[in-house]
Amino acid sequence: MTAYLEQFFAGLHGIWDTTFGIFGLEDALDILIMAYLIYHGVKLVRETRAAQLVKGIGIMFLFYFISRLLKLKMLSFLMDNVLQAGLFAMVVVFQPELRRALEQVGRSRISKLPMFSSGLSEQEQLNGWTRFIEALLEEAPSLSRQRIGALIVIEMETKLGEIIKTGTIVDADPSPELIGNIFFPNSPLHDGAMIIRDGRIHAAGCFLPLSDNSEISRELGTRHRAALGMSEVSDALVVVVSEETGYLTICRNGHLERGISMEKLRSVLSSALLSEKDGPEKIFDRRKGRKG
Repeated sequence: MTAYLEQFFAGLHGIWDTTFGIFGLEDALDILIMAYLIYHGVKLVRETRAAQLVKGIGIMFLFYFISRLLKLKMLSFLMDNVLQAGLFAMVVVFQPELRRALEQVGRSRISKLPMFSSGLSEQEQLNGWTRFIEALLEEAPSLSRQRIGALIVIEMETKLGEIIKTGTIVDADPSPELIGNIFFPNSPLHDGAMIIRDGRIHAAGCFLPLSDNSEISRELGTRHRAALGMSEVSDALVVVVSEETGYLTICRNGHLERGISMEKLRSVLSSALLSEKDGPEKIFDRRKGRKG
């Protein structure tokens, strides 16, 4: 019996050596990187329309392995060709998600190294954002009360150079009077968006991409669709004043919240610009954000 057990454990030891003897540090690193990529890939598409496409692709791969396992020649031939073409089609189908993933890489900690910074010191940035927040909070009640439409895009990590080119460069310190004058009815820059960069009014009269989300409430006009569209393709924080109701709205990461108070606006702006960059993300409830 003892000899049998010794032989059994010797066999297990041999299997262990055979299996893990060639397992090195680079193999462990490879597995960790793949696990990280898969996890963040799933996280990226989980809350998007692409989630259903991922499920469909998973089912196709399941059929492919079954056909190979059972040696179903016609089905294997069909799945081979479909999957080969599908790899190229995925680049087109998942273009928004791929772009968002690359932008998230650009917004990682690596992008905050000195070589990628804006050139302003942390204190200068803080002072600039503080001046902007105070100017907007002073003017916003007047815009809301008079029902003057306004669309303000606050640039975060994703640069909005292409959007800025569609408008007029202002590059001025923010003030309640300037914000009010830009959005005053029938002024040259009234209908476009104001772009805020590093706490300064960088541009105005800019055109934004409209959201094609079919779940948007029909009550929302062009400004709100533009604000939502801008927040879908960038990490910008967008503030809207409705011309019809005077309601304040904030948009970020494809989520929209209407009818916010001045206190809520201050809280969101302070959290986004004066503390953690990702603070406001938790404020937007997916179940409420798109109902309008």
